[in-house]
Amino acid sequence: MSDFKSLIEGTPLLPILQPQSVEQAFNIAGAVHASGLRSIEVVRRTPVAAAAVTAIREAFPELLVGMGTVLNQEHVQEAVDAGSQFIISPTLSEKLLSALSDINIPYLPGTASPSDILLAVEAGLSEVKFFPASLSGGAAMLKNFSAIFPEVSLCPTGGISNSNLQEYSSLPNVFAVGGSWMIPKRCVASGDWQGVTAACALAQQQFTKDAA
Repeated sequence: MSDFKSLIEGTPLLPILQPQSVEQAFNIAGAVHASGLRSIEVVRRTPVAAAAVTAIREAFPELLVGMGTVLNQEHVQEAVDAGSQFIISPTLSEKLLSALSDINIPYLPGTASPSDILLAVEAGLSEVKFFPASLSGGAAMLKNFSAIFPEVSLCPTGGISNSNLQEYSSLPNVFAVGGSWMIPKRCVASGDWQGVTAACALAQQQFTKDAA
């Protein structure tokens, strides 16, 4: 199944974190939660990703927690076992789409081109990730997609910040925006969790203003 858009409705900003430890993930999640945001993606790029998903879900049941950088059936199962409420991949293939279609949680496959989106559409999907957004044509490319694929909604990530958030959030075919800029590396490195909260809150304010 996949109904990612409905799952994330009401919380369309998706902070992305790459924790180096479960404790760090817990602190980041607490900071995100304090900002009022209610979704968080833990990318599968460190050995603690699965444990971090489980820990965040247990500590912050109000948060929607999912795993990103999922690339194959083994990764899909790891995400499910960790308690992920959604799964996100940076790309897609017929084999990966088959593995994702067998699970009972929403998923968002990554796309970077019209051919990628067509593959997702042929698999019965109408919601995809657009990654890396800034290197794949940015907001201008998404505008073109709205004419080619009017039934498809996208969640761009990659190269997005407060300075260009409006370019994406104002597009009618964009239903959510994700990014790591909401969790500044400098704040994580120094343990400035209030700084992370402030960054998430600022992004939320900007998104709300842009969408108004």
